[in-house]
Amino acid sequence: MIPPVIAPVPEGVHRPLWSVMIPTFNCAKYLRQTLESVLAQDPGVEQMQIEVVDDCSTKDDPETVVREVGKGRVAFYRKPKNEGAIPNFNTCIERSRGHLVHILHGDDYVLPGFYTKIADTAKNHRDVSAFFARCQVVDEDGALDYISGRIPQLTQPSRVPGDLLYSNDLLTPGVVLRRSFYEARGGFLFCLVHVADWEMWIRAIHQGGGLWFNELLAAYRFFPSNDTGRLARTAENLRDYLRLANIFESHFDDFDLARFRALVAQRAREQEWRFTGAGDKDAASSNHELWRELTPWRQRLKQELRSAVSSLRQNYFIRSPGH
Repeated sequence: MIPPVIAPVPEGVHRPLWSVMIPTFNCAKYLRQTLESVLAQDPGVEQMQIEVVDDCSTKDDPETVVREVGKGRVAFYRKPKNEGAIPNFNTCIERSRGHLVHILHGDDYVLPGFYTKIADTAKNHRDVSAFFARCQVVDEDGALDYISGRIPQLTQPSRVPGDLLYSNDLLTPGVVLRRSFYEARGGFLFCLVHVADWEMWIRAIHQGGGLWFNELLAAYRFFPSNDTGRLARTAENLRDYLRLANIFESHFDDFDLARFRALVAQRAREQEWRFTGAGDKDAASSNHELWRELTPWRQRLKQELRSAVSSLRQNYFIRSPGH
């Protein structure tokens, strides 16, 4: 699969160090915090491009938020038509002019020190293409849920993704890539939806080198109504994992496809249980069907029998003799 081409910045165009590109779609409610977090670290127009790229929002008005918060400092671009999250990521890259590109979702935000820390590290590691910071995951109200995991194999510059091929702890608001990498290796793959970012970060590590910070520098917001939660209802997020597995298998000789499929099956089972607990029968059914597709029949039979026995125990009180 050939990534879309990212053209170099034309000669004569001013090149700041940073391009902070903020893709939005119906998330103006959170955009104010996003912009304020960036502007609090703004080194000035000569060093940082800040631009909101709206994918034709239909439920709110991000341009008004940009005017109110940005006060002329933040550019706004509304796309001619809605194309989806991944094409919008590529639009962000295409419109970027800086040497370091930070794609920051319009409902995420950065923590103090993000841009200084990564800029200093990038200056000292010019042979590294991708920089990854640890993130806190918050809910729609900003309450802390958890902190992204450690990536020990990337605490020193490396081109070996290791276990990141099987589990992705790299969250987009904590990721910065050199624009030169996008120009050399292309943009995000259109064939992927939920895991296009995962594929890109692995591509960047493998082909350009990656470095991870064990510092909390950004925040990722998760809530059921965003793309991540919506795709989980149909298990389409996990079917996207399977498409990604085919890509990894074609690029990494030691990639264990069976291991990956088993992990996806377990994830489908977990999503099924979560939706069952929430009373969402359709979503639970979609995830159950994917689990059945990926699980060998003998293993499936054992697990279904265990589930049936557990259900019986929960619904009937079995009295032991003498009671």
